[in-house]
Amino acid sequence: MTDILLIALFAFLGAAAAGLLGALVLRFFRHRSLVVSLTVVAAVAVTAMLAGTLAVAWAMFLSPHDLSVVTTVVAMAAVVSLATAILLGRWVAARSRDLTLAARSFGDGGTFAAPEAPATAELAALTRELAATSAKLDSSRERERALETSRRELVAWISHDLRTPLAGLRAMSEALEDGMAVDSRRYLRQIRTEVERMNDMVGDLFELSRIHAGSLTLSPTRISVYDLVGDALAGAHPLAREHGVRLVGDRIEAVPVEVDGKEMSRVLGNLLINAIRRTPADGTVAVAAQRTGGGVVLSVTDGCGGIPEEDLARVFDTGWRGEHARTPPAGAGLGLAIVRGIVEAHAGRAEVRNVTGGCCFEVTLPVA
Repeated sequence: MTDILLIALFAFLGAAAAGLLGALVLRFFRHRSLVVSLTVVAAVAVTAMLAGTLAVAWAMFLSPHDLSVVTTVVAMAAVVSLATAILLGRWVAARSRDLTLAARSFGDGGTFAAPEAPATAELAALTRELAATSAKLDSSRERERALETSRRELVAWISHDLRTPLAGLRAMSEALEDGMAVDSRRYLRQIRTEVERMNDMVGDLFELSRIHAGSLTLSPTRISVYDLVGDALAGAHPLAREHGVRLVGDRIEAVPVEVDGKEMSRVLGNLLINAIRRTPADGTVAVAAQRTGGGVVLSVTDGCGGIPEEDLARVFDTGWRGEHARTPPAGAGLGLAIVRGIVEAHAGRAEVRNVTGGCCFEVTLPVA
């Protein structure tokens, strides 16, 4: 038993010395290639085994022949181990290099294409994470392009909508100033109308900026959907009568919701104004509200003739107006964007779909 303990002690001391030396070498080469690191690790393992074996052999006073035999066997094992470590290191380094080149491609704005060659479990996991990150970046770039397009359209429409009334206001004010206005009261009424229209446009811009900045403050109260829709219909009735459009609201359930009454009235008002202006004379705009499994759904159905399928996803984008023939002259492309922002602030969602003869805007809100 004592001999076994001594052999174990000598083997441990020899291997520990080799391991300590290998750790120092590995620390020195820690910034080098993976091939070098694997080679050093294999060399440390072989050297530790050789040192332990030789220490035991010398302690046992083996004959020179036996000692040379043991040394030769350990040396051959060392050669094979080092060769295997180098091959393994080169294979892993090649896979890592392919992964680096693939990652560089989507970092430069391209799409990540995972290397087809097999890799270790760690590199495979890293490949999956890079693929997921690449998909997220592609989605972010697409959203950024859509937002940039939306901003350009908004600036173009607002510039157009402001330039025309401002030119008219300037001409009318100059006519009044020079005393050239035949009917000054008519000029003043027109100036007031244009000023109110621009004031509404600035108000929409301010509301949209609050929504985008996340500073929209809600004051939710418990209210019946029946009362909410009734007030909105009453407010939109004069505009509907002016355009010769019938308002229908006979499918309204008295479902309680907890919302900001002022903001939700703005949502329904925007939807109704949008529907009335895009529905031809003698058309019908129908409003409905009913309870569903996910809450209460408010719907406004118009007779605009439908929206092209490729434009349905952009209806709620800022500045989107669609075709010029279906664009209301007083709109700035902000109403539906404000609708979506307010609804989402209430933890709801706004959607649109085509129906026979027109389209249906749906607002889903949680039930109180």
